[in-house]
Formats: sequence, structure tokens, C-alpha cells
Amino acid sequence: MRSKRIEDYDNSWRYEGLNAGLYLATKVSSTIFSGTSPFQKIQVLDTPSLGRCLILDGKTQSAEVDEFIYHESLVHPALLTHPRPSSVCIAGGGEGATAREILKHTAVKDLLMIDLDPTVVEVCRKYLGNLHQGAFEDPRLTLCFGDAREFFQNSASKFDVIVLDLADPTESGPAGKLYTKEFYALLAKRLNAGGLIVTQAGPASLINHREVFTAIYNTLEQVFPVVCPYAVSIQSFGENWGFAMAFSEALMDKISPEDVDKTLRSRNVFGLRSYDSISHGSLFALPPFLRQALASETRVITDSAPLFIY
Repeated sequence: MRSKRIEDYDNSWRYEGLNAGLYLATKVSSTIFSGTSPFQKIQVLDTPSLGRCLILDGKTQSAEVDEFIYHESLVHPALLTHPRPSSVCIAGGGEGATAREILKHTAVKDLLMIDLDPTVVEVCRKYLGNLHQGAFEDPRLTLCFGDAREFFQNSASKFDVIVLDLADPTESGPAGKLYTKEFYALLAKRLNAGGLIVTQAGPASLINHREVFTAIYNTLEQVFPVVCPYAVSIQSFGENWGFAMAFSEALMDKISPEDVDKTLRSRNVFGLRSYDSISHGSLFALPPFLRQALASETRVITDSAPLFIY
């Protein structure tokens, strides 16, 4: 029996470009929500393979089947690196899943979440309960809406950890200037002593790693003494995905694998499905082609010279 070609399928498939010559195809069971806010197009789709998905401006942000891999990888290495992450800030994170993971840490006393788009948060609260799991109701969480850059420019608040769970930097999207040297320099001033930031940093796959991942890393290095890049496979994204932690003090270093499980237990963090002491090491064990690309990167993303994902 021959394999089906893509043209043999019906029109209930969506196609997401990974680059000019490569697409990810996902069958859609039903559209739960489709609308446009002042900032972006918002879709919530049910799919047989990936579960319920949040799509912003045509790009997959989260899928039920594997969102835990993304959110655990974004949050826990950074929070474990800081010895006492009492005050934490999220820029972005409209699904509430990043807040969900941060609030698992009993060390966290105050969490501020700044999201540009109240419509995204409203839609996610209504339709993506499996992602936020009630995080919006936690009394430690303060939710505010507005431009994250304006907030950090106008507020004197400081944090132990800043988590950047932002939309990708697209030419038509709202997040382009949240990946620049100027923005990272502003964040450095909003960290308490010993503080750090962590950001999602775009695709880190063989064919796409120079799109933004290596440039984000090099841009962070212009501001922070220590930058630790890492990556994990996200099937719903169709590729490996990059992250980077940046430290405000040169003497800091990422947590050792031996300390991961011990620290998670001490903070009453249990039941993680992607991140533990064994997987921790694999996150930071980048292959030679990525290490070489990171070491040779010279581009610096600035307000006057932004960089955009495909």
C-alpha cells in the first residue's frame, strides 16, 4: 500500500513555514477560537496529534502534547540556578503555563506577569485550562497588561529572575525590540544582586540555528558576563528550540546536575515530566556545529538593526 502524498489529504490541514523550503503540516480537528486583537491574530485549534494548540500570527506557541517540555526547560534551569528566587517577573507567557511552572517553587513569593495582549490571556484562560492549570488564581501572581519594554523603562522594580517568554521576533509582530542589546541592558538594571534572565531564543536546529538563536546569544554576551545557551526538541515546533540564561554576576554558574533533584525536592517541586538531573545535562550538551556557530557569531541585534525570524 503506497504512502499518502500531502496532496492526497483534505483541506483540514494547516501548514506552518519553518523556512522558505520547509513546512510543518498538522491536521486540524476543529477551530475552538479564531480572532484578531489589536496586536495579532489568535487561534486555538484542536488537533488529533498535538492536542489543543495556541497559534499567534500563524506560529505555534503551545501544544498540549508537548508544552511541558518547552515550559519546564524555560523555567526550571533558571530558577534552580538562583539560590533564592523570591521575586520573579515574566514578560509574555499569555497561556499561563510559564507562571504555572514558576509557581511550583515555594521559594517564589511574588510573581509579576506582564503581557502585551489582554485578549490572548482572556482566550487562554477560557480555552487552555490544561496549560495554565489555575495559575492565574494563585495569590502570588500579579497580572498586568502593557508593553514590557515600557514597564522596565518606567518602573524601578527589581527581580531575582526575569523570564522572557516572548513571541518570536517577526517583522510584523510586536516583539521585535524585546531581543535587542538595548533591551537586555535595561533588564540588567532591573535585576537584584545575583539575578539572572532567561529567554526563549528561537530555533536551534541544523538548518535554522543562525536565524536568530546564535545572534540572540551574541547580543546577550554584549551585556552580561556569563551567557549559557541550551536547546531541547519541541515536536510541535518541528525542530529543536533554543534558550539562553544570562547572569548579572560573572562568578555565577549554572546549577550542576547533581544539585537539580535535591533543589527541586527542597522547593517541593514534584511531578515534572521533562526536566530532572539527567535531562538537565542534555539541555546544555550542544553539538559541535551549534557550539562552533555560537562561538563565531558576530551579529548584534540592536534597536536600529533588529533581526527577524522567518
